[in-house]
Amino acid sequence: MSPDWRTRGVRVVRSGELDSNTPQTPGMTRAAAITAARAGAEKLWAGTVDIEPDAKTGAHHHGPVESVIYVVSGRARMRWGDRLEYVAEAGPGDFIYVPPYVPHQEINAEASEPLSCVVVRSGQEAVVVNLDLPDVEPNPQRVDWVDDIHRSP
Repeated sequence: MSPDWRTRGVRVVRSGELDSNTPQTPGMTRAAAITAARAGAEKLWAGTVDIEPDAKTGAHHHGPVESVIYVVSGRARMRWGDRLEYVAEAGPGDFIYVPPYVPHQEINAEASEPLSCVVVRSGQEAVVVNLDLPDVEPNPQRVDWVDDIHRSP
């Protein structure tokens, strides 16, 4: 017997149906779109993140979960490391990968426009571990590479 594709097939979650009842980090607003409850997803979580102009999140990590951030509009500045000692920027159309357990901070690098992103995570567990980092690096090292093969311009 074949599956009931009508009820177990493609799901559409409309923009007005996003769920903001998800763990939050100070300085950002997360809203869930694709979850087990809303779409039947088993291995993925997807949603949106908005950061107000000139705002930044607190330092945090997402435990064992991998994250991919797609910048829709605005300019993202990411800091990461035990002391947030590294920094890189991304603009509309760019992707950002955040490995498991990496302490990081999202920053809206624009003073006058919001930063809007789509986030996809490798798990359903809503892990947000907010960190208190007392010794944050005041002058982070800029990282311009993409990977070991491709260098950014």
